[in-house]
Amino acid sequence: MSEHIRVLLVDDDPLVRTGLAMVLGGAPDLEVVGEAGDGSEALRCLDATPVDVVLMDIRMPVMDGLTATERILQRPSTPHIIVLTTFDTDDHVVRALAAGASGFLLKDTPPPRIVDAVRTVAAGDPILSPSVTGQLIRHVASNGTTAAERAAVEALTEREREVALAVARGASNADIAKELFMSVATVKVHLGHVFAKLGVSNRVQVAIRMHDAGLS
Repeated sequence: MSEHIRVLLVDDDPLVRTGLAMVLGGAPDLEVVGEAGDGSEALRCLDATPVDVVLMDIRMPVMDGLTATERILQRPSTPHIIVLTTFDTDDHVVRALAAGASGFLLKDTPPPRIVDAVRTVAAGDPILSPSVTGQLIRHVASNGTTAAERAAVEALTEREREVALAVARGASNADIAKELFMSVATVKVHLGHVFAKLGVSNRVQVAIRMHDAGLS
């Protein structure tokens, strides 16, 4: 990644792109390197310009954002994608995350939070709005945990459980580090232990396990 985090804005509304460009342009470490009005134009931009993070709208003409996300993330070298939309329906959340999107934020997310989200995913950490995490949990959570899953949750150390509960609230690694007074590197170590003990591969699955265990 370059010294600046290179961002591509994809939205069919020029006013939205202008607003996002103003928000991100005020951050010294972010650089908007391109804009696109639909998914197909975004693909062409990525062919021509190196990008670290894409802010992707969902409902657009020609090619929608979910299709574009799926196609971008099938490429051998891909940017991180944050789906940014006014629509937080279950199917949109599930499809975006299943395609490999690094984040899902609503357009009414405060500007500082959007800036932080770009930095977070550029560093390799996924980000979800807490409301979106709740949507996803309600969509895919099981009717209850198995005995083995309950035992796995109970096997978490006190610190690992604190980290898992913070993840279930939608907190980023940086948020967790501040809340629990530890370094981001230490958070990542604990999170790795949580993944291994619970037998999961992503943060949403952690949230679901904690939800099903009645702990979130």
